[in-house]
Amino acid sequence: METPLPGRSVKSVLFDLDGTLADTAPDLARALNRLRVERDCEPVPLPITRPYTSSGARGLISIGFGILPGHPEFEPLKDRFLALYEAEVCVDTRLYDGMPELLAALEEGAIPWGIVTNKATRFTTPLLAWLGIDKRAACVVCGDTTPRAKPHPDPLLHAAALLDLPPAQCLYVGDDLRDIQSARAAGMPVLAAGFGYLGVGNGPATWGADGIIDAPMDTLKYLGATPSVRQSTRL
Repeated sequence: METPLPGRSVKSVLFDLDGTLADTAPDLARALNRLRVERDCEPVPLPITRPYTSSGARGLISIGFGILPGHPEFEPLKDRFLALYEAEVCVDTRLYDGMPELLAALEEGAIPWGIVTNKATRFTTPLLAWLGIDKRAACVVCGDTTPRAKPHPDPLLHAAALLDLPPAQCLYVGDDLRDIQSARAAGMPVLAAGFGYLGVGNGPATWGADGIIDAPMDTLKYLGATPSVRQSTRL
């Protein structure tokens, strides 16, 4: 599906952060492996940790130490992991190839874009500043902005309210099943970022998204883009 979303008039685009807007996996893996070294464990290769990145500390502690919340060691490990990550939140993190061009095209077409992430504010704010996009986002909703994080619809509904738009006019793009679940619950059209982390288990074809994109710029094919966006991107 590479046609404008049927029956929709998309006026903004919202992005998940980890695995959609930016590749944060290297810095999160570094924090995990520093924690493993502290515990006299061998580092875990990045290809193994990468699929768990969108699950945050829960997923990475799980793959790194084989434990889940409720285990007596989970909270101490999580706290130390987050401290290590906060110290080097943007060393190797980069926007995905094609994402700078997509953001520029949206801005040229006067389509505001924002970020809705489960990442806490303490990590999101400095990360966006390091990436140089903090002043450009029309809204930023973090995992601790609303009482409930994704897959609840609250963060996406809050973002729509900040943009003063109905949810149906905000397109969400994410790389995890809970992104699609959150968008569906909020009444937003949603695309799965096929270039992202995608988690483990069934792939995005089973998630019920309106489409799957292979690269960031493919987002424009679903917008029913304004003439200025069409011209600037030559679609």
